[in-house]
Amino acid sequence: MTFPRPGLDPELRGLLADMPLRSELDAEALAQIRPFSSMPVEPLLEGHAIERREVAVPSPDGTPIPLSVLSPANTDRTTGAPCVYWMHGGGMVMGDRFSQIDIPLEWLDEFGAVVVSVDYRLAPEATGTTLVDDCYQGLRWIAEHADELGIDPARIIVAGASAGGGLAAGVTLLARDLGGPAIAAQVLIGPMLDHRNTTISSRQYSGDPGVWTREMNEFGWRSLLGTEGGQVPGYVSPAVADDFSNLPTAYIDAGAAEVFRDEDLDYATRIWAAGGQAELHIWAGGFHGFDALYPKAAVSAEARQTRNNWLARILTPAPANGTEKD
Repeated sequence: MTFPRPGLDPELRGLLADMPLRSELDAEALAQIRPFSSMPVEPLLEGHAIERREVAVPSPDGTPIPLSVLSPANTDRTTGAPCVYWMHGGGMVMGDRFSQIDIPLEWLDEFGAVVVSVDYRLAPEATGTTLVDDCYQGLRWIAEHADELGIDPARIIVAGASAGGGLAAGVTLLARDLGGPAIAAQVLIGPMLDHRNTTISSRQYSGDPGVWTREMNEFGWRSLLGTEGGQVPGYVSPAVADDFSNLPTAYIDAGAAEVFRDEDLDYATRIWAAGGQAELHIWAGGFHGFDALYPKAAVSAEARQTRNNWLARILTPAPANGTEKD
């Protein structure tokens, strides 16, 4: 069955015309793509006043989990900066802790946030709960070293794009159920939330080449979960979680022309149904990852600025006694 689909934003369509696209992903293609999904970070850090530190956190099985700590240079570490804990995208199968790092670097520049990015293990080499567990260990390390990092433990934000957005959602559920660490907010950018791959939007973007198609999504989830049936934990596939209560406020955005549109909309709806707060933006004409790939396109710039404006509200302390700030 052919599903009609929303068209691409004209500017994005023109930019995407020069990008080599595929409709499917397999082990052979992944081996070819992976080296190009991990880029040198030094060019990305140019122009930012940053102090960089590399640490390794032990996982429960003893495997070291690399973290990059990026702090604003020459700042007072005693005042308690906000912290953004970043989980990169890549369909659970590619990328590294510097993938899409330009997004949280905007928050370092604008809000003085300390950015901590995690190099979680990838599927298919790692499977099941390993990826989300790696990310959770990184969150614990941040909370335990808040004084050393110069951050305010009450202003730790988890954030991620695509697979990283799904992992950020899973970490948030896990932290709630395990009694911490406390998370102030979650920023889920085009998050990969549902292993079932059955929504209308997933079917709309199937069969033709794209940035991320239904077939590629199936490969990513199959790499993580294998082919055998069985119950998938909500920490791994957050869309199947039973309980959406008592979650920190969420910002969720996606493109109208992408696989994850409907599962992201449903996730926001379930947070609202449980009495929580979520701000949802579906950007007309946006394909998956549009604002990361082409940040200067008009719709991308608007999406990023809208996200930044929301974070500014979250990170600004409320005025005392209900009075307005000067």
